[in-house]
Amino acid sequence: MAVQILKHIFFSTRKPEPNPRLLSRFSTSSPPSDQPHHLISTVVSLLTHHRSKSRWNHLLSLCPSGLTPTQFSQIALSLKNNAHLALRFFSFTQRKSLCKHDLNSYATMIHILSRARLIGPARDVIRVALRLPEDDQDWLDTKARLKLFKVLVKTYRECGSAPFVFDLLIKCCLEVKKLEPSVDMVRMLISRGISVQVSTCNALIWEISRCEGVNSGYQIYREVFRLNSEEIEGIGKDVKSVVRIRPNVHTFNALMVCFYREGLFEKVEDMWIEMQRMGCEPNCYSFSVLMAVFCEEGRMREAEKLWEEMRDRNVEHDLVAYNTIIGGFCKTGEIERAEEFFREMGLSGVESSCVTFEHLVDGYCRVADVDSAVLVYKDMCRKNFKPDSSRIEMLIGGLCDKKRVFEALEILMTGVEKFGAFPTKKSYTFLIKGFCEEGNMEEALKVQAEMMGKGFEPSLEIYNAFIDGYVKQGNLEMSMMLRKEMLETQKW
Repeated sequence: MAVQILKHIFFSTRKPEPNPRLLSRFSTSSPPSDQPHHLISTVVSLLTHHRSKSRWNHLLSLCPSGLTPTQFSQIALSLKNNAHLALRFFSFTQRKSLCKHDLNSYATMIHILSRARLIGPARDVIRVALRLPEDDQDWLDTKARLKLFKVLVKTYRECGSAPFVFDLLIKCCLEVKKLEPSVDMVRMLISRGISVQVSTCNALIWEISRCEGVNSGYQIYREVFRLNSEEIEGIGKDVKSVVRIRPNVHTFNALMVCFYREGLFEKVEDMWIEMQRMGCEPNCYSFSVLMAVFCEEGRMREAEKLWEEMRDRNVEHDLVAYNTIIGGFCKTGEIERAEEFFREMGLSGVESSCVTFEHLVDGYCRVADVDSAVLVYKDMCRKNFKPDSSRIEMLIGGLCDKKRVFEALEILMTGVEKFGAFPTKKSYTFLIKGFCEEGNMEEALKVQAEMMGKGFEPSLEIYNAFIDGYVKQGNLEMSMMLRKEMLETQKW
């Protein structure tokens, strides 16, 4: 029945005439026979002609027993050309418990707000309606999950609504991760030739890719845009004859980034090719995702070509693009090229981020240029970018390798005291080994005590560092005691 109504309301050319008989048929339930017929018109007149605040008090006196959902719907429909007033009336009935709203009365308000393009309030009402118990069963349960959709379909034409009311409903379902009813609604609408916004399809693809895997998201992409292998081959000839709804750049970006996150780099390149075939122009984010694939695989020459292609297409390089290519060069140890892009970034007026500095710290540490890494780290701290524990660990390891253990300890202290970083066990191990190699057992013991306070147990590597340190000092007794303790700990 819902499908027949759905088809009828979208393909009929007749516009509904607003008349009392139409309003009286709005709800599936009839008003009580003893209800005075003049109540509806009286309330409408009161709301539209009495502009003082007292009209709300008059409304309470007019309806001492409250309003039924059907009566509310009839009144609200009379106010549909003044959606703000209808919304105030709806809110008033909620605050004063003047009406026990059901799906039909909620649907009326959703339609009225949608036709007035009041998107935010419409979504708020949808969210409330989705939580409305119906026959002791929540709408989001399996058997009842499409009830609101069916009611919206049934009342669509009577309310003179806008098609994107269904897009709002689908997006609200996606917010609460109700993927199955969202897919069902999209399928029902598209199968009847009813337009669904591309942004709605994109949101569906994104959520399914995130929750069920990108391959599932890709299958939904092919379904909602009606693509198959034969159509893809001929897509460049006549896109409109094949695809009812055309994917846009955000569609491809969503799939590309999800394929990238799952490590399916070949699929990212496939989506790039498919995007080109469909005549969709990539934006800066599209380029950045493909560039990230090249950087991840060390294909920096291809990444540079892509960078130049962006310039040729007048696509402005943004922060994400700069961070991507700088990170790629740092990963391959080409720190000079990374520096060049970092300088170009500043000259272009693009502000660096914490990620920019993290890439440079990584790059300098990879080529054992710990002095430059420390300078970048200090510049990072001056800009109040919070370093993560892995970068602190990397710096400490590099400084300890250079026998600059006290500098390494200062890096650790700054990270903990200024930025609240939680040191890794590896950082403590670097410091303890460094102090033991220098014969500074007192400092090594202090670091070991702090490490224990953080919940880290000493490893064999740390035991051996202390044993070697005491041997260098000539303290054989202490080294023997530690060796015995280490063996007992290992047995235990």
